[in-house]
Amino acid sequence: MTGGLKDGESEEYIHSPFIRKQGNIYKPNNKSMDNDSINEKTMQDVHTKEIDLVNRDPKHLNDHVVKVDFEDVIAEPAGTYSFDGVWKASYTTFTVTKYWFYRLLTALVGIPLALIWGIFFAILSFLHIWAVVPCLKSYLIEIHCVSQVYSICVHTFCDPLFEAVGKCFSSVRITTTKVV
Repeated sequence: MTGGLKDGESEEYIHSPFIRKQGNIYKPNNKSMDNDSINEKTMQDVHTKEIDLVNRDPKHLNDHVVKVDFEDVIAEPAGTYSFDGVWKASYTTFTVTKYWFYRLLTALVGIPLALIWGIFFAILSFLHIWAVVPCLKSYLIEIHCVSQVYSICVHTFCDPLFEAVGKCFSSVRITTTKVV
């Protein structure tokens, strides 16, 4: 892709940058570039990013939910123990059933729910970008004009009235005496 590489070397890009004759459109000021200066990271598309198959909850969204083990659900207090074989079989049955039933549910319902949640968040994003934010900006522009008029009215009518009432009551002195 670049002229500065030696034989046998290759430079990999997820999406190769579009380079025009007069410069790279992704660089500011659109300055001319040498072939050796294309060592930048290219913009990575969100839809083609790698997913981590080991750490599937990197933001710890479900730390409070999925930590349910056999000991959290079934426990025998001291003095009331079942047979060791029953306890081991119960543990194995619980663990394997939870594991495989979860996998079965995700296989059957996971993809349709992912589709539904994808549509829901797409609609939510669309409404937020194209309806909510423009309405709020429009409201803030309009309310700014109203707030200017309201401020003028308050300062014109209320301030003198409250100042006059304050001056009237400023000379009032109250004294209390205790009569026994």
